[in-house]
Amino acid sequence: MARHEEIQKSYKTLGSISTMYDGIITRSTVLGKLMDSVIWGLNKEQAAQWINDALSPIPEDFQGSLLEVPVGTGVLTMPLYHSLPNAEITCLDYSADMMKNAERRAEAKHMQNVTFVQGDVGALPFPDESFDIMLSLNGFHAFPDKDAAYRETHRVLKKGGIFCGCFYIAGECKRMDWFVKHMYVPKGFFTPPFETKESLTARLSSLYTEANVHTVNAEGIFHCVK
Repeated sequence: MARHEEIQKSYKTLGSISTMYDGIITRSTVLGKLMDSVIWGLNKEQAAQWINDALSPIPEDFQGSLLEVPVGTGVLTMPLYHSLPNAEITCLDYSADMMKNAERRAEAKHMQNVTFVQGDVGALPFPDESFDIMLSLNGFHAFPDKDAAYRETHRVLKKGGIFCGCFYIAGECKRMDWFVKHMYVPKGFFTPPFETKESLTARLSSLYTEANVHTVNAEGIFHCVK
């Protein structure tokens, strides 16, 4: 079974540790499907595509060191890490409460290669060039100090390493832009300013030797090499 199919299958059996957020982000509940369609403007195929595209730069036989920030509840990545038993995975999040769900998922699968750290992406507690891969899924649109987040994720990545992931970018879906401005920002879920496809491409190109950006509606997916 292909990796993305395995991950999608795992969403259908989230179990007792699943949260409302999990159902929304994985489109595995009625509310999740409704929000994907009404707010993000995504159909079933697009919802699967952005996740697969964001994770595809990680080799299926990866055995190096990877830092994910923020890990959230781990619903998107614990199935992936379970398929990489020889990799050294570090998961960081500012929210200890959300991260507890990720820890429970790792424990349920008896994963010995994943370490959890509470911390701030703007001041990562790791030496320079510590990781082969930096992964960030749906984090940068929420980070309050985006300049520090870009700086720190670049700092801890090894030369030749991969920086990949995704987050909301403005100007690609008017419906989503409206919801972000009138709902997500006032509630503190998202924090401006927001990148556009053009500004994200320019920023990443200034930091990395290779920078590729494409969109799936309002999701900006990126793959960079330092």
